[in-house]
Amino acid sequence: MAVPTVAAFTDTYLPTVNGVTYTVSTWQERWGRRGGRMHVVYPDASAHDPVGTEHPVRSVAFPYYEGFRLGLPSVPTAVERDDVDIVHPHTPFLLGLGAARFARRRDLPLVTSYHTPTAEYADYIADGRLSAAVESVARRYERWYLDRADTVIVPSAPAREHLTDIGVGASVEVVPNGVDVDRFRPVETAGFRERHELGDGPLLGYTGRHGYEKGLDAILDAVDGFRVDGVRPTVVFGGDGPARAGLMRRAEDLDADVRFLGFLDRGELPAFYSALDAFLFPSPVETQGLVALEANACGTPVVGVDSGALAETVEAGETGYHFPQDDPAAFRDAISRTLAEREALSAACLARRDATSVQHAVDRLETVYRDTIDRR
Repeated sequence: MAVPTVAAFTDTYLPTVNGVTYTVSTWQERWGRRGGRMHVVYPDASAHDPVGTEHPVRSVAFPYYEGFRLGLPSVPTAVERDDVDIVHPHTPFLLGLGAARFARRRDLPLVTSYHTPTAEYADYIADGRLSAAVESVARRYERWYLDRADTVIVPSAPAREHLTDIGVGASVEVVPNGVDVDRFRPVETAGFRERHELGDGPLLGYTGRHGYEKGLDAILDAVDGFRVDGVRPTVVFGGDGPARAGLMRRAEDLDADVRFLGFLDRGELPAFYSALDAFLFPSPVETQGLVALEANACGTPVVGVDSGALAETVEAGETGYHFPQDDPAAFRDAISRTLAEREALSAACLARRDATSVQHAVDRLETVYRDTIDRR
């Protein structure tokens, strides 16, 4: 059987750079290497010129999250005219609903990716008891939406368990997002440190979206007054998001050297990860935590919260250590232990590079696509 032709729909795509964008764009590129076509339908953004099978559609701003846009439910003509074999939305919002309607109209298999718990956006819309109500509605909608699919794809076993717990009845399959190990590998870091004036002392950090749900304040709590052999480490935040301004204000009052580097070009990320002595990841809402795997691929261990997918993504004593959520002292202890064992942990991270590669992920994706088509 020829490589299936895929119509993917996503609300997160270039020029925005995050885990979903990286996954969709990398899967599309690797799918092309296999001789297949993967159309990507995404919200129009003037800063990105579409190429190949990329198709921007009209969009509206999401009023509660700066920079995030919702694609309107439409199917580009090029997708309508192609012999699509399978439809794969990466969003539960309007564009995802349009994708599901397209699949029903054409009687095509529908595979849906579950990247981020929809209920986590409740904090952007309402506070207090109203937030709880919004979260409850979002969870019911999420369950309804996912049950419309033939197959739901999740990047980790904990994410699959979460969907089972909330009552999703569709078939759920684990397909890791995968890391481009050709790009993410140990590299020289002197130039990066010099460019960002980071000196040559201990370096801790995080990069990714600065969302409220990520719990990044926990990093500030942990590093306040923290020392490594009597030396105050530099703590760096790469990326941007709505929580950044508050984090910057808090950092000014801490006994810590905290730097905010802002958006980092993807070409800089291997040097960013390689420069770190430990990657700090307190987010309890990850469905996999791709940046943790990117850091590991560069030989950098991760100190991650023992919650959500990070309980699985970070292998204690192998690729880093865990700490209990909302426990700054335990977070500091886990950082200290990771730094003390940094050399051995780094070697273990590098030994796992092939197992986390995007090649293995796309192999698994193709298997799920073919199985879903066969069931139909």
